[in-house]
Amino acid sequence: MRVLCTNDDGIHAPGLKIVEQIARALSDDVWIVAPELDQSGVSHSLSLNDPLRLREIGPRHFAVRGTPTDCVIMGARHILSPKLPDLVLSGVNKGRNVAEDVVYSGTIAGALEGTILGLPSFALSQEFSLETRERPLWDTALQFGPDIVRKVMDAGIPRNTVINVNFPACAPEDVKGIRVTRQGKRNLGFLKIDERRDGRGNPYFWIGFERTAMMDPPAEGTDLAALAARYVSVTPLRLDRTDEAFSETLTSTLK
Repeated sequence: MRVLCTNDDGIHAPGLKIVEQIARALSDDVWIVAPELDQSGVSHSLSLNDPLRLREIGPRHFAVRGTPTDCVIMGARHILSPKLPDLVLSGVNKGRNVAEDVVYSGTIAGALEGTILGLPSFALSQEFSLETRERPLWDTALQFGPDIVRKVMDAGIPRNTVINVNFPACAPEDVKGIRVTRQGKRNLGFLKIDERRDGRGNPYFWIGFERTAMMDPPAEGTDLAALAARYVSVTPLRLDRTDEAFSETLTSTLK
């Protein structure tokens, strides 16, 4: 089995070494194609106005000056061509990708691009806490990742589905189990605008995130609830975002 690995944290990110170890637990034919620079939050962007620079940094290890989407396309259609990979693994992201994160995440976008190409694809993310922010518990992803990928692939992944896996912020021995979940929903207001001044007194801004003072309990069955209870969350996400129920309402309304 040929495995293509990417991420959004960049070619030198610690989580990329973890996803490579997960891949090597599944196969000896592993290829790494990751962004040259941190691409967190770029979502499913594709470079059309800038050239892609490709750099080989070691055997089967390549850096692309572009997005995770660019990396998967370059890996599948150029570096590995004509033999496509059999599996795409994106991650392991430093930090969870749940709820609204699935819209922003470059990690999930890398897996989505693999799915668009017709390949079984997984996004893998390791949650951290305030205490483990600087040193996430990568062993949790490393211990549970290979077996989850094997079992999900054995079950047969639908062609237009990407698998979003999030590992809780606890040691492997403290994980309660694995739950199949749906995408959750956070409190509104977790985004913030941080205004600052440069050396000349001109304003500039950072978009950031903050923990709200009062968090509503996450709904049962969601990715948020699973992580809060120290379960690994496995969420199948569909490429087709059509709202079927509302489509029926519109069909009758717009006749």
